[in-house]
Amino acid sequence: MASTFKTLAGLGGAAVVLAAAFFGLDLGENAPDQEPKQTSVVRSDNECPVATLPAEVNPVIDGILGGKKPKYPENDGVRFGNYEGHLPKKDKNYYREYTVDTPGLNHRGERRIITGGGTKADPEVWYYTDDHYESFCEIPDAE
Repeated sequence: MASTFKTLAGLGGAAVVLAAAFFGLDLGENAPDQEPKQTSVVRSDNECPVATLPAEVNPVIDGILGGKKPKYPENDGVRFGNYEGHLPKKDKNYYREYTVDTPGLNHRGERRIITGGGTKADPEVWYYTDDHYESFCEIPDAE
């Protein structure tokens, strides 16, 4: 009887582990002796100077600094909500987004410049994403 109980307990434990794996649960995540995982944020070591970015970035930067009407006025120069939380938390009107063209596409694509603070023509901070807000790098020399 004791061996039947051990077998059933072992099968039950295996079933829990298999169910957790099937549903994508990490039973060890954020255990009390672990620090919580940090979400992706822009750090100073995650920089991308203008020279390292695609050439299509340059006319967007020039247009922003020159106060020119953007190519997609209903989408560019408008508030960027930072809903993913990958950029530093700021006031809801702090960030603005601009489309960076991707050659060969007939739509806006995934590449963007996000600016923050200052004015539309003279932002304080500049970020670039090529994966539609999943990751960012800071552009230190956009001005």
